[in-house]
Amino acid sequence: MTTVRDVMTTDPICLTPEASLAEAAQRMRDSDIGDVLVVEGNQLRGIVTDRDIAVRAVAAGRDPSATSVKEIASGQVKTISADEPVSNAVSMMRKHAVRRLAVCEGAKPVGVVSIGDLAQEQDRTSALADISAAPPSH
Repeated sequence: MTTVRDVMTTDPICLTPEASLAEAAQRMRDSDIGDVLVVEGNQLRGIVTDRDIAVRAVAAGRDPSATSVKEIASGQVKTISADEPVSNAVSMMRKHAVRRLAVCEGAKPVGVVSIGDLAQEQDRTSALADISAAPPSH
């Protein structure tokens, strides 16, 4: 059985709620990822995606240097355990219409599993798997 641990991205980028959107965007760029987790202490408080920054902040005229991640973070983050079967992650994503799940051990985030990670695991010949496996374009 393939578990979430087998396909997840480990060592997620975690920022405090007060971090700026500019910092979040820079960390995403530097790590070639599309999200950062918002963490206070060891508690997951939210998630911010590159799309959140573009749509909820920049398109709304907010200054990324003066706007904190807590101001645009999605607070209702769906989480899954690293030891869950991949099929459970697929079901959760479908049920909640999300593209990413935070992977937690207890309350502590230890990774992120994305729809692209699952596509590569489930059907390596799919277009999404090909796109997800491609090297960065920058």
